[in-house]
Amino acid sequence: MEPRIFVLEDDPQMRSLLVRGIREEGYQVDGYASGTELLRRIADVTPDLLIIDIGLPDADGRDVCQAVRAQGISAPVLFLTARDSLPDRLSGFRVGGDDYVTKPFAFVELLARVEALVRRGGVERGLETGGLVLDPAKHAVSCGNTTVPLTPTEFRLLARLAAAPGEAVRRKALVETAWPHGAIVYDNTLDAYVARLRRKVCSLPGAPQIVTVRGVGYSLK
Repeated sequence: MEPRIFVLEDDPQMRSLLVRGIREEGYQVDGYASGTELLRRIADVTPDLLIIDIGLPDADGRDVCQAVRAQGISAPVLFLTARDSLPDRLSGFRVGGDDYVTKPFAFVELLARVEALVRRGGVERGLETGGLVLDPAKHAVSCGNTTVPLTPTEFRLLARLAAAPGEAVRRKALVETAWPHGAIVYDNTLDAYVARLRRKVCSLPGAPQIVTVRGVGYSLK
């Protein structure tokens, strides 16, 4: 069966060009205009590759990537963006992206990157994160029928922890994911954010909890 690719691009003309062009190369391609649409679909169908535009109307594409990773989906992610600064590129990789193409781009280059990612990628199901569902459009997390709002920084912290359930995530990795490149973040700042996030997660019945791993960082168990 041909590899399935999800394209998340809010510009209808660009989305149509990408879907049609990649489909002509023999792939199954589905196009989505918003992060909400893609996440709703990915709950039922896991793609072999995701192409995600960072600048979306309802959410930052990097937050969508984190929400995908938090569901245990490790399919490669190729980011599309109009920004090419080093901090932007680093932030994309830190949230789980695998490659980066800057607009405007040559379609043949995009296709070459798609082929390379599909070859070395593949779908792997990770552990379920205790029923947590992250919504990058609303910056919220829910478990069962209960939903709590998060700040953008809290969302990124929780998404990073949820992407590695049961594992100890180092403090440095959490800081790099949640704050901009080069930001000065003191230990007590991270601890304060995690403490506030922990209280919110604790309010979700049956949700996994954030535990401190002394000398290392934090874990979601």
